[in-house]
Amino acid sequence: MMPFFYQDRVVDRKKTTVYIDETLLRAAKVAAARSGKREYEVFEEALGKHLGLAEAVERIWAGISQQKAPSEEEATRLAGEELAAVRSERSGRRAG
Repeated sequence: MMPFFYQDRVVDRKKTTVYIDETLLRAAKVAAARSGKREYEVFEEALGKHLGLAEAVERIWAGISQQKAPSEEEATRLAGEELAAVRSERSGRRAG
């Protein structure tokens, strides 16, 4: 695993292989080049949005001062609750 920094903390990144449509891959490469990001950042951002993680993190950190920021354990618990809520909402939409 390769560590990287996210929200001022180190997060482990793991290498993986995926199969993806060539058109999507090309579009991701173009998006990365245009935005000045690396390809993996484009993939992580898109996957995070798809899974609802980006919104959860944004809601947790929105408006929180450094002094009032939750502990790492509390932030992890909150993120887990948010993720569960998003998944529950999405599965409800599929069933209905």
